[in-house]
Amino acid sequence: MRSTSHYDVIVIGGGASGMMAAGHAAENGKRVLLLEKNVRLGEKLAITGGGRCNITNAEADVRIFLSKYGKMDKFLHSTFAQFGVSDTFSFFESRGLPLKVEAQKRVFPVNERAPDVVAILEKYLAETHVEVRTGITVRKIVGTHGRIVKVQTSVGDFSASSYILATGGASHPETGSTGDGFSWLAELGHATAKPTPTIVPLKVKEGWVKRLAGTSLPSMRISFSVHGTKKFSTVGTLLFTHFGISGPTILNSAGKVADMLQEGNVTAAIDTCPDLDVGALDQKITKLFDTNKNKRLKNVFKDIAPPGTAEILLSLLPNINPDTKVHSVTKEYRREIIELLKHVPVTITGLMGFDRAVVADGGLSLTEIDTRTMRSRLYENLFVTGDLLHITRPSGGYSLQLCWTTGYVAGTHASQKSKLAGR
Repeated sequence: MRSTSHYDVIVIGGGASGMMAAGHAAENGKRVLLLEKNVRLGEKLAITGGGRCNITNAEADVRIFLSKYGKMDKFLHSTFAQFGVSDTFSFFESRGLPLKVEAQKRVFPVNERAPDVVAILEKYLAETHVEVRTGITVRKIVGTHGRIVKVQTSVGDFSASSYILATGGASHPETGSTGDGFSWLAELGHATAKPTPTIVPLKVKEGWVKRLAGTSLPSMRISFSVHGTKKFSTVGTLLFTHFGISGPTILNSAGKVADMLQEGNVTAAIDTCPDLDVGALDQKITKLFDTNKNKRLKNVFKDIAPPGTAEILLSLLPNINPDTKVHSVTKEYRREIIELLKHVPVTITGLMGFDRAVVADGGLSLTEIDTRTMRSRLYENLFVTGDLLHITRPSGGYSLQLCWTTGYVAGTHASQKSKLAGR
């Protein structure tokens, strides 16, 4: 029979919320064990934000910030009162990682290196003397009579006065986020919603999109329709990929598009110059053509189309020869050009899967935990954090802030629970 090692707090999961929770619990003087099945901590954190790490969002108004979590915002006021955006700034900058604010108030490390965020947290764990065990698979969380009594792992059993479950959701399974926590919560009797990728790129039918892979349109409007009826529009940055379209505005539209796909065929129209109406765009093109009458259209079109897209967009105008001299472009052809620039058509065929998802929803309902402490309402010594919580949110720093906040709160109250249990 293998022996059982006892701790004040055991944290399962070495991602963003798990490291924050473990470090803070240990900072409160507790003996803390952090279990991680990967050989390294923070595998997903190290690639988040395209490797730049969108560490939080600088929205200072708490009500506006929490509104990004939809109907769940009413549960989170007490949680964020304990550790909010300003606390995240203080935590990282006081440890030598200066932050900067970009468009849409997204916050990144000045050096744009996600691995440095992981390094800060690893140093935090070392300074607070957290015992970190990597490469260990948790097989079962054992609970009875409203208490967790031990965790069974590939190297033996461990027990603690308090347990923090921080295994993450189901996005990017290659980093270890395979939804194990959902299964354990279900086995313990908690109701969990099935995870689905929500903040995720969109797949499109058109082959020309692949030829624009890596090209970004920093400011455009995209409108989504079902059976020709427009449902909604959004403005922001769009990124072409080898499988379709991505970028912040696309990621944050994926949930609505998923619902639309249930209704029927979804098409989208990309307005490459949303700041100009048709009349203003016509005037701009007419003026450009008047000053470049003897040039070929393909040599002038780059001054109309977004950078990097001219050749591909011209290929979508089958009635117009790119070698045509500008003075020969008729009024009808000019209208076709305007129509294309204002309505570049794409057909949405689906959403990418968990491997491409920034965030997947699903998980434990907030009605099943006390969000003032992050403690389970079924098990008095179990705390749940981060992406295991069923909270839909947009991209832009809101997911990581949820991890920092819930990790901190769980670490605070798990260590207090441990203190009470030790009396």
